[in-house]
Amino acid sequence: MPYDETLADRIRKVVRRRKGFVEKKMFGGVGFLLNGNMCVGVWKNSLVVRFDREEHEATLAMERVRPFDITGRVMKGWALIDPEGIASDEMLKYWIELAIGYVRTLPEK
Repeated sequence: MPYDETLADRIRKVVRRRKGFVEKKMFGGVGFLLNGNMCVGVWKNSLVVRFDREEHEATLAMERVRPFDITGRVMKGWALIDPEGIASDEMLKYWIELAIGYVRTLPEK
């Protein structure tokens, strides 16, 4: 299944004017890197979000959030947000801002 191009376009609208973002095809979808670090992306029809590993359990307990596990191994500090969890632009922006807030704390690559 190809990734949701409409979702990718919605992400582009949020990040396009921000410095440091680069788009890259990866993991059968598309990723948006901030200063060289993966920030958000699209896998199939879900949003991939990166966040502080310390918040892993709390984030996964939220509605419409599931572990990022496309290889059989859950990645701590990453999650997939189901389409219903990003149905509105406000919901999508919430998750993107969460990821940006964390990724900005990482060293540039």
